[in-house]
Amino acid sequence: MARDEQLKNRWDGLQRKLSNQFADGELMELDAIIYLIGVQELGQLHRRFKKDQKIDLMHIAICRLLEPYGYYEFDYFDEEGWPHYKVLETLPSLKAGEQSVLMKEAIVTYFLEKEYIS
Repeated sequence: MARDEQLKNRWDGLQRKLSNQFADGELMELDAIIYLIGVQELGQLHRRFKKDQKIDLMHIAICRLLEPYGYYEFDYFDEEGWPHYKVLETLPSLKAGEQSVLMKEAIVTYFLEKEYIS
């Protein structure tokens, strides 16, 4: 199976699984899944977040997802338990479609590592 086809199949399966578990079957979009990863990485699962905190959660997720690609490195946890990352390498300029593929690939890899999918 071609790499792109395998990614698409894994993404579709992951998206359905997450949607069934967290959105009553309503298909979760990329941003919602990134937010979910941010909440998971923060570890404060049963908390309500303000709008600016939700943006911070998405930032945490993106840093964590792109860490294996060498763009970010975990730095420290602050006094409230929020993880902080430092930039190792500036992200290249990517077209919207290329960004989407990179994030989907990183998300699939993340959930493979967490053994949520196989």
